[in-house]
Amino acid sequence: MIAVRPGPPLAGTVAVDGSKNAALPLLAAAAALRRPVRLSNLPANTDVEIMLALVEQAGWHVARPVGEPTTALILPTETRHMAPALAQAAHIRASYYLVPALLARHGEARLPWPGGCRIGARGMELHFKVYEAFGDRSAVDDSGYRVEAVAPRRGTVSLVLPFRSRGATVAALLRAVTTGRPLRLGEPNLSPEVVCVLAALKSVGWETRAGERLLTLVPPSSGQVDEVAWEVPGDKIEAGTLACAIAATGGTARIAGVRGQDVGPLVAALRRLGIPADTESNVLSVRAQAARPTGLALRAIASLSPGGLDADFEPPLMALALSLPGDHLFADAINPGRHGNLLPQLARLGAEIDEISSTECRLTGPQRLTGAGVEATDIRTGSALVVAGLTAQGVTTVGGLDQLRRGHADLPGKLRALSADICEVTP
Repeated sequence: MIAVRPGPPLAGTVAVDGSKNAALPLLAAAAALRRPVRLSNLPANTDVEIMLALVEQAGWHVARPVGEPTTALILPTETRHMAPALAQAAHIRASYYLVPALLARHGEARLPWPGGCRIGARGMELHFKVYEAFGDRSAVDDSGYRVEAVAPRRGTVSLVLPFRSRGATVAALLRAVTTGRPLRLGEPNLSPEVVCVLAALKSVGWETRAGERLLTLVPPSSGQVDEVAWEVPGDKIEAGTLACAIAATGGTARIAGVRGQDVGPLVAALRRLGIPADTESNVLSVRAQAARPTGLALRAIASLSPGGLDADFEPPLMALALSLPGDHLFADAINPGRHGNLLPQLARLGAEIDEISSTECRLTGPQRLTGAGVEATDIRTGSALVVAGLTAQGVTTVGGLDQLRRGHADLPGKLRALSADICEVTP
């Protein structure tokens, strides 16, 4: 578990790891491409390590260059076995990204129901509709699901998503790659994680056009690119968590390695609260020592729209808002079970939060928190509890370190680099 106490304002410079949420679809894209891909800036968190293991178990060769711990080479192999039973796929949500590559290699994909954070029902029905649009067949049972490639088809695949699902958007992109068919996708998800997959495909010759209403993908017209090298962008969520921790302690610090456009909604939220923050040259600067709390209400509403607030920014913002004046509203209908995880844990620290519904809540700050034992029931709940612990009087112990490590290789270490009073302890 982690023990954290309030201390001096955080200060200094720290660099974020590569983004888990971008690395996972890029690994699946590398497998779908069926040619050697060099992927750099991979984070060393548990989910990414499991995904690398799944790629290898499914028949690809994964090489880790000596002296380059954040790089992996994804190499296709000629040997073809029966479609593997990938039991580890039950431990991460993003295992479904591998379906297109498995269909191309084995003709079918048999996977257990995806795991990951327990933050509400996130079904596979829309994914199955995507595969059906390509002519594939799907079936489900108590243990998982099966997708089978039927007769190959030609021509453009056209479909409209009923909501902007990141998983379904990536599924459509990668199935287009493995079938070599043009794609017209209505109402796509254009989060930074999807955009980086589009950029990766563009680098190997695919013609991509992405607008808020329509995304199109056209196969390469010329030969294959010999050398494929992609880089995972910096983790915007880790940067946002660190920024909220800096702001909560009244500190001034710099967070390197994150693209400004990826944290725009988070920066806007900090400024509304009166905390100076800006981005330049892939560095997010937070100057909370110069903060002038506005008392304005923060409306942190998770959104799938382009430029909207990523749902994973909401928990650390909630922890920060507890220390700032204002009547603040939070909503996350994307992950309907997340508040059910987070709010009871914050209440253990003394937070008073009015639960309007299962996906909406309101709080009035500032509030005085007191250290207590809490549990990281999912990745973002864990990071938010660490932020709250930096302001709570006394010692806060956060259990569930394995959950936190699924998304962060070493969040406590990064906070220690900024002078936080935090350490791992044996229960």
